[in-house]
Amino acid sequence: MYLCPMLKSTLLKATEAGANEIKRFFNSEFKISNKEGKNNLVTEADHAAEKAIIDIIRLDYPGHFILSEETGEIIMDSEYKWIIDPIDGTVNFANGIPICCVSIGLEKAGAMLLGAVYNPLMNEYFLAEKGGGATLNDKKIKVSNKTDVTHACLVTGFPYTYLDMPNGPLQVFERFIRNGVPVRRLGSAAIDLCWVAAGRFDGFYEHKLQAWDSAAGYLMVEEAGGRVSDFKGHEYSPYQPHILATNGKIHDEMLEIINNRKAL
Repeated sequence: MYLCPMLKSTLLKATEAGANEIKRFFNSEFKISNKEGKNNLVTEADHAAEKAIIDIIRLDYPGHFILSEETGEIIMDSEYKWIIDPIDGTVNFANGIPICCVSIGLEKAGAMLLGAVYNPLMNEYFLAEKGGGATLNDKKIKVSNKTDVTHACLVTGFPYTYLDMPNGPLQVFERFIRNGVPVRRLGSAAIDLCWVAAGRFDGFYEHKLQAWDSAAGYLMVEEAGGRVSDFKGHEYSPYQPHILATNGKIHDEMLEIINNRKAL
């Protein structure tokens, strides 16, 4: 797929700028406040990283639409939209746990073109380009080859405000762990998705994500040969809450288990 090199250059610069703020603030003293729900934190570093990212994008592309976690929408009449999470994994970051990252996706006319997820604390830079594959530190990555959920290693997350619904996050989680399936929780959906893309996890599911959590990561999984859908198996959109991302080989079985149509 043809892509203007300047778009990719801007993405790389913006991601690096956000990562520099993560490194600057990590394990230092900074202001912390709370959003809706317990432990839904936002820090001084989130705002600094977001400003650094947006400044670079607006310098190169002042007419582009921006959607960012802390600022919200900067609405422009443009088919290009930058979807930004300045620090995904803020609770980890605030507690000195180095599992956090900058996540930026670039969408054109509703289709994700580019995704970058960078954890500078672990020196892991994931990059995906529509039709061009996915890389970790410039090396191609691909999803795992597991074919059975029983032998899979999974990862999930839980919402800050619990969803009181049938088949909620705790019920699905219990379904897996009571049957001995390892399910991890890293605290960063963007990293979860990248680790599926890299073959470290075989599948990731979550009940309530925002667009900035998954925009870059879901493209990473698809470009690494995996499959991403909502819980009904439909084509994934980051503007709805549910996500299932797998190596593709366990996807249908995961859907059956998540929807309580099959017992492990």
